[in-house]
Amino acid sequence: MKEIYGWDKRKAQINLAKHKVSFEEGETIFDDPFLITYHDELHSEKEERLISIGISKNQRILLVVHVEKQETADFILVRIISCRKATPSERKLYEESK
Repeated sequence: MKEIYGWDKRKAQINLAKHKVSFEEGETIFDDPFLITYHDELHSEKEERLISIGISKNQRILLVVHVEKQETADFILVRIISCRKATPSERKLYEESK
């Protein structure tokens, strides 16, 4: 099944200014074979949010918050909500999962 990535342009600009990470770079972690993804229980009241941690094309370990919605039988829309560099504890979680 193919994944299509999208996001709100204004939110992406705010995220870039705040975290110095673009959503375009964040999208690249989904190519990481060691990507870890888990449910974001604290922020899933209105929609089921997921947290993924992986290495970007720029070799940075990033954390991406996103939602997934199956649009058709052929593809899933992955909407990125936020993206930032992983904290030391998140980096450790990623490294230990390899």
